[in-house]
Amino acid sequence: MCRQADCGHGVMIDLYSCSMQPFLVVLVLCAISLPCVAQPSHDEERIRVLRAASNSAIRASNKEKFAASLASDFVVVTGNGSLLSREAYIAAFAKDFEDPRSVRFERNVDSIELSSSLPLAAEHGHWIGRIPDGPVLFSGTYLAMWRKSPDGWQLRSELFVSLACANAEACETYQRRYAPNK
Repeated sequence: MCRQADCGHGVMIDLYSCSMQPFLVVLVLCAISLPCVAQPSHDEERIRVLRAASNSAIRASNKEKFAASLASDFVVVTGNGSLLSREAYIAAFAKDFEDPRSVRFERNVDSIELSSSLPLAAEHGHWIGRIPDGPVLFSGTYLAMWRKSPDGWQLRSELFVSLACANAEACETYQRRYAPNK
């Protein structure tokens, strides 16, 4: 005989048919036990949009759009360990932008963590360097610090670590072209 089922939390379900009872019990148990899926926050989405715009600016060789997300006090440690100021970083990209066959870098976001104590966010990801429409020559990992101001989110710092080259020639080129303190 079928009757009402108490699902807990004051939820009662009328079981209409005896043949449906096992199905409904399983359905209710699954629904109650499902974990909440976290939705990205507005801030996280905004940072992802800004990162995508930066990657797009690099592909388009657009220095102004590339620089738009960098805070005035931005600093970077490049994949080979060089420390660059905002101005030096922009100049390095601008030089690469002059040559359409120069390596273009792309950052791929793995995760973004928003600080609960300060207006900061940590972006973790992987980066690649390739000749446009060519194979990946260099790759590595990165961490970016974003800072929220009244003007919105801006990059405060980035730390890149080179982890791999496609081949010996690519490694030699990377070491020569992107040598520390060059």
